[in-house]
This record gives sequence, C-alpha cells and structure tokens, in this order.
Amino acid sequence: MILAVVGILWLLFVLIGVPIGVAMIFVSMGYFYYTGMGISFAMQRMVDGLNSFPLLAVPLFILAAGVLNSAGITNHLFGFARSLVGHITGGLGHVNVLASLFFSGMSGSALADAGGLGKMEIEAMREAGYDDDFSGAVTAASSMIGPLVPPSITMVLYGVIANVSIGKLFLGGIIPGVLCAVALMVMVWFIARKRGYPRDVRSTPAQIGTLFIKSLPALLTPLVIVGGIFSGLFSPTEAAAITVLYAILIDLVFYRELTFRKLWDSIYETTVTSASIATIVAGVALLSFIMSREQAPQQIASFFLSIADSPITFLIAVNVMIFFLGCFIEALVILLVVVPILVPVAMGFGIDPVHFGIITVLNLMISILTPPMGMALFVVAQVGGIPYQRLARAILPWLIPPFVVLILVCAFPILSTGLPSLMER
Repeated sequence: MILAVVGILWLLFVLIGVPIGVAMIFVSMGYFYYTGMGISFAMQRMVDGLNSFPLLAVPLFILAAGVLNSAGITNHLFGFARSLVGHITGGLGHVNVLASLFFSGMSGSALADAGGLGKMEIEAMREAGYDDDFSGAVTAASSMIGPLVPPSITMVLYGVIANVSIGKLFLGGIIPGVLCAVALMVMVWFIARKRGYPRDVRSTPAQIGTLFIKSLPALLTPLVIVGGIFSGLFSPTEAAAITVLYAILIDLVFYRELTFRKLWDSIYETTVTSASIATIVAGVALLSFIMSREQAPQQIASFFLSIADSPITFLIAVNVMIFFLGCFIEALVILLVVVPILVPVAMGFGIDPVHFGIITVLNLMISILTPPMGMALFVVAQVGGIPYQRLARAILPWLIPPFVVLILVCAFPILSTGLPSLMER
C-alpha cells in the first residue's frame, strides 16, 4: 500500500511540473521520514547511488559529443555521407540516415544527433524540395541509431545498473544499429520513389576520396574507443576521457574550428545535462531501495512468471510494457527505474544480459519517437521549425523499420551476442 502511495505522489509531482529527479527525491524523503529511517540515511543512499566509477563515463561522453559538434565535424560527416549515397533515389534522406550512423560513433546520444545534425539536415532537405513531414520524420527516426552504436551513454547506464560488461554492450549494439540504418534507408527509398524526391549527381571517386580524408579522424573515434577497451589499454570509463582528449586533439591538428568560447559552451552544456542525469540517478537509488524494502521486485517477477512461460513470451511482455511506458515516460526514467527489476527475471529465463540490454536499449530508442512524450520529436520540431503535431503524425510510419529490427533481435540473439562472443575467443 505504501509503495502505491509513493508512486501516486511521484506522478502528481511530475504532472504539476516538478523535475522527475527532484520528484523522486521528494517522495522518497517522505518515505524515509514516515518509516523512521531518517533523512541522513536517505542522503547516504543517494551518495552510494552516485558513487560509481563507470558512471563517470556519462558526462565525459556527453562532453566529447559537444566538442566534436562544436568543432564543425558534423559538416564534414554530412558532406562525406552525401558523396556516398546522395545519388540514390531520395538522396538526402539516405544522407540523413548515414550521417546519423557516422555521428553516432562519436556522440552516443540520440538527442545530440537530433540537435547537432538535425538543423543542417532539415534545411538542406527543405532547400532541395523535400516535404517538412518527411524531412523531420527521417531526422528523428535516424537519431535513434546513436545509442545503439558505440559509444552509447544509454548502454553505459545499463551496464552500470545491470552489472554487465560495457565493452560487450558496445559491440553487441553494432549489428542492430547498422540494421536500423539499412531498414530506414529502405523506407526512404520507397517513400522517395513514390513522391518523386530529387537526388544528387553521383560524386566522382576523387571527390569521395577528398571528403573521406577530411572525415577520417572523426570516423576513427569508435575504433579508438572499442579497440582501446578490448586491447586492455583502458577501461570503458577511461575510454570516455580518451575520447574527449581525442576530440580536442583532432580539432587542433586537422579541423582547427574549436574556439575557447565553443569549448566553454560545451563544458557548460555537459555540466547542466550531467547534473540532470545525476539527480535522476540519485532519486532512482532511493526509489530502488524503497522498492527492494517493499519487495516490489519479487512481486513484479511473480507477475511476469505468471504470464510468461518461455523466454520469447517474457520478451514480448517486456517489449509491450516498455513501449507503452515509453509513450508517457522519459526513456532514461524507464531505464533506471524499471530495467533493474527486469534484468534478474530475464536472467532467470536464461536470457543473456547483453542480449536483453540491446533489446531494452532498442525499445527505449523507439520510445523517444512515440507521441506524446517522444523527446526526439520535441528536439527535431524545435531545431527544424516544424509544428510538433505535424511531426507526431508523420513519424508513425517510421516506427515500422525499428520494430522490424527489434523483432529480429528478439528472435535471433546472435545479432546482439555474436560480436561480443567473437571477441572472447
């Protein structure tokens, strides 16, 4: 009963506009005071929740993405992608997806992709005669690739809460991320062919080579991260720090567009974003303790065991639940509050935690595209000057490609566990 009161109070706080993390802390403090455990104990739980070395990777990867974006690297990536696929039917739609795949290897964030590349992509497509609903929808849909390809902030958080190798998660997301890109490009081709969208003149090998050389330092970022982790040179957390240094280094040597002012702005934005995430993590630490004390995980596990009698039925139930929650709750909250309860149940069904992690992250990325609370839709609507209601309607067909990939990953675990298992040999 008391757990239900905590949940209702939290929802009420959120509905009246209190930030999610702050609302978690408020209601949790009330619980600790009511049960007599004391506020000092609650403060200690928050500190323990934030006292995680792998968690340091989150602000560092955010800073690396900010530095890379401020250095004008997005322009080089967009130009290189355009030289490769701009001549295909629906050219700039394909460029949009491929540029997101390239940028995801540096940002690890869907919203960084949508905000960093989004304005440039939508303006280019608008000038070429593409409809705003198509341009906005493909920009939002392609941004979901970011957290699937290393480095991924979402996978770092999953690895921390599920105690799973972050390096294996990084590798496990590569194939699903590429599959999402391919599926979206197929969708672009069909719609562009039907609507008669233009395409670019095919670039010459010399032009492609020139743009490739300009983009190469940025394109090597994921190789530096994954290679360093699996060679034993540094841990995933240390890889985040190396990525920041690498981003600054390649700008100093190659691009020379990063000013002190831009660097300071990136640091400021990283601080604000990291503080927001840290507040939610601290609140989740309190709520997790409360749910554990009230035996909520055992009750949820019993519920899933009652409706699922095999790994497949369990995954179906989990995907339906996450998708439904994702329509109304921010993906980060679902990841930090709901997923820790589901991981032990998944392992009880014999599901590999890496496989379950990739499925979870993919589903959470779909949730950032689903109205009414799809965060990627808000970002794209803002940077592209597209009415949110129009974008919310336009995105619906674009949910089909990632859903197809989600079904494939659920049905064939090797798509997410194949690369990690190869690296163990």
